[in-house]
Amino acid sequence: EFLWLTRTGARRLPTPPQMNNHGNVIVSLGAMCAWLAPQAEALGVEIFPGFAAAEALVEGDAVVGVRIGDMGVAKDGAHKPGYTQGIDIRAKVTVLAEGCRGHLGKALIARFDLARDAQPQTYGIGIKELWQLAPGRGETGLIQHTLGWPLNSRTYGGSFIYHLDQDRVALGFVAGLDYEDPKFAPYEAFQQLKHHPRIKPMLEGGSILSAGARALVEGGYQSLPTVEMPGAILIGDDAGLLNVPKIKGTHQAMRSGMLAAEHIARTRSAAGWDAALRGSAVMAELKKVRNIRPGFQKGLWFGLANAGWETITGGRSPWTLKHHADHSALKRLDEGYQPPVRDWGARELPPRDRLAGVYFAATEHDEDQPVHLKVADPDICITRCTVEYGNPCERFCPAAVYEIVDDDAGRRLQINAANCVHCKTCDIKDPYQIITWVTPEGGAGPNYQNL
Repeated sequence: EFLWLTRTGARRLPTPPQMNNHGNVIVSLGAMCAWLAPQAEALGVEIFPGFAAAEALVEGDAVVGVRIGDMGVAKDGAHKPGYTQGIDIRAKVTVLAEGCRGHLGKALIARFDLARDAQPQTYGIGIKELWQLAPGRGETGLIQHTLGWPLNSRTYGGSFIYHLDQDRVALGFVAGLDYEDPKFAPYEAFQQLKHHPRIKPMLEGGSILSAGARALVEGGYQSLPTVEMPGAILIGDDAGLLNVPKIKGTHQAMRSGMLAAEHIARTRSAAGWDAALRGSAVMAELKKVRNIRPGFQKGLWFGLANAGWETITGGRSPWTLKHHADHSALKRLDEGYQPPVRDWGARELPPRDRLAGVYFAATEHDEDQPVHLKVADPDICITRCTVEYGNPCERFCPAAVYEIVDDDAGRRLQINAANCVHCKTCDIKDPYQIITWVTPEGGAGPNYQNL
């Protein structure tokens, strides 16, 4: 089902061909990876769970591997009794497959200037909950997508509901991070969606099993950086291979990984990978839909009309639309921008707030470790940002990591790093680009169950 939502109603729309899921199987990606790991190990692959690749090893002009982060470092930088120095893992070819906005990929793209010929990358934030419904409320195999409320016509996004077995549903919401309203709160919009009269009756009497959030890479064809550098290559969402109209990237990640394995087995080198990927079915798929996502920069109605045109023509338009950087899209409050009236109502369904949502993500961080969200100049947060944008970090973060507090120490930015669900939204949407996400101590973070 493809639905258009208003504040109080819903209308069924024709399902776009890109969203045709007939014959597909709904699975939990987390469960699939748990199954896949022993299959890989049986073939001789070594897996190191609980160890974070903290930085890339670069010698001369070539990547030679990765460095595992130190364990047992206190918040003040001192070594705790269980301190263990990180090790170097060296490789002839390093394949970076960190997902959206991978921190190593981000650093290496900048170091080797890999995005010089590409459009700016653009992203969305996806927030998801797994629900156990009351008996009989689920419809196994049904997939529902929505457009419209609670988003206005200037904000790109929508929702998905995947009906699993045993009266479980995976319910999610995506908002493009190129939104312009600094007062917009994606997490609150998701909770409002759950109270829509088409959705709330399904959830009433049920309970949340698991929850999480993650940024999605949406730039596609025109935002693809050069995906090779001396000694390393980019694949999957580190490269930016999500198919936005399909709202799927897993197939592209797997396909690019298989192509990379074949390339490395054949050449024993990173050289030639960029040409190999661009000449593959991965890029052919992205080229056909390249104009759909940027068309929504001009608003919902133009975006829908443009998407219809691109679908009818199979992406054969003689033009390629451009992206702009998400952090540059916010309107400034001090220049007279007036946030829209959203008419959001009271909430009754769980979770009660973002902190409760963090609980369902099963996030665990050692409180006594260095903060892994680095703010280059915190003074900007309490001076310029307050006036110009009203501190949007307090709203775009789905886990209440950022907080402007007034106490005896004065007005300051407080970073509740233990709440972080590693979505990378702050690294992307911060209008000053002074927030950098780095790896916390290995193994820390959300522990998603069946998402």
